[in-house]
Amino acid sequence: MSGGFSPLLFVHGFWHGSWCWSEVMMHTATAGRPSVAVDMAGHGLRSRLPEHPLRGDAVAAEPSRVADVNLDQAGELLVSQIKEVGRGGPVTVVAHSMGGTVLTRAAQLAPDLVAHAVYLAAFMPASDIPAAAYIAMPENEGELVVPSLRADPAVIGALRLDVTSEDPVYHQQLRDAFLGDVDPAVADAAIRLMTPDAPAGIAGGATTLTSDGWGSVPRTYVICTQDMAIRPPTQRRFIADADAAFPENPTSVVTLDSSHSPFLSMPRQVADIVLTLG
Repeated sequence: MSGGFSPLLFVHGFWHGSWCWSEVMMHTATAGRPSVAVDMAGHGLRSRLPEHPLRGDAVAAEPSRVADVNLDQAGELLVSQIKEVGRGGPVTVVAHSMGGTVLTRAAQLAPDLVAHAVYLAAFMPASDIPAAAYIAMPENEGELVVPSLRADPAVIGALRLDVTSEDPVYHQQLRDAFLGDVDPAVADAAIRLMTPDAPAGIAGGATTLTSDGWGSVPRTYVICTQDMAIRPPTQRRFIADADAAFPENPTSVVTLDSSHSPFLSMPRQVADIVLTLG
């Protein structure tokens, strides 16, 4: 399978880590495709958790220890990870959710290193528009992430979820936001692995896109029709805006009847899609 295909590099979204790709990578690796998942800046092994457990008023008031992480840092880190995985050659990068805005920055910085950009229910912002701007757009009405935030990002420097909450109503809301079609036991395990803070500086950063940069990279968007974190109309807007800006390089589109986390609810189908690309 690996002959003629570039390595696969998987980038997770906010609050997640490289762990979320394990089921997909089991299938891609079994198919013979070199596959690596990495941690985004401020996440996974690069996260910095609050110094003390967040309880009571501290949930809304404790400043985040990842407040200094921004899109510049995240993009540069991803470029370095792509270079290492590809050994200087092109890599197919698969990004989920907010990982998409980091992929967009990396592909603009180093388009020759990205064989194919795959956006799985991901932010794919237009030129000079931060990902955060799409969250409040009309197309995103009904999303469940903002109602789940437990602090003002402008105050603490991060988008904070109370992932250790014992409130069953709030816990179910997290499930509905991210993991609606995932087995409940798996969903609970995933929530326990999530970190509470995602750097606001990544969501608030923007990238100027050019035809010889990001606009030149082949791209595929995977729409998730049950998504309650990035609503399907928002996903379709990403595609329409990209195709209007770079009509000579249209977006290939695939649809999955899944929630925001198909890497956990239908990992084989996600693997089957990415194995045909790059």
